[in-house]
Amino acid sequence: MIGRIRGTLIHKQPPEILVEVAGVGYELQVPMTTLFQLPALGKEVALVTHFVVREDAQQLFGFIDERDRGLFRQLIKVSGVGPKLALTILSGMDASSFARCVQQGDISSLVALPGVGKKTAERLLVEMRDKLKGWLDEMGEGAGSAGIAAVARPASKVADAEGALVALGYKPAEAARAVAAVNDDGVDNSEELIRRALKSMVSG
Repeated sequence: MIGRIRGTLIHKQPPEILVEVAGVGYELQVPMTTLFQLPALGKEVALVTHFVVREDAQQLFGFIDERDRGLFRQLIKVSGVGPKLALTILSGMDASSFARCVQQGDISSLVALPGVGKKTAERLLVEMRDKLKGWLDEMGEGAGSAGIAAVARPASKVADAEGALVALGYKPAEAARAVAAVNDDGVDNSEELIRRALKSMVSG
């Protein structure tokens, strides 16, 4: 089991990153709430991880802190929620926001996420309610809006943002519309475009 990784961040293509450790590059999939807090390329990064082994694949998921990894591990225990959908949920809202959503029985915010239908949302509310008791007090406010990382290829910010949303499960046309709606002169990197687009789709 790989539980933690520390090395140099050498590539980002949301939702995937590449971290070099002692000459070995590790590919990790990360939620957008983690990606927004990563340092610039070439800087050291430390992530807690969850390793998934299947017959046809081995996947390493990375998280900026224990709270998000803990929620990820709880989510994949819910019937019908696999690693990809759990990553999508954590990309649309940080751990504290999800806990609050469950506490308030907010189905509408959950079904706004790709891959989360009404039945899945209801199952999440029922199965996660007891598991998340006390989380809000322990976690405080999530830090998902802090520390936007530097972008490697600013010229392709729109393509990168659309590609990241598609990778999370949104339809290409839906991703394109969402990115176009929030793309203005004040946005100079793909991470900010992704964040704005996700916020508009989840809240809209």
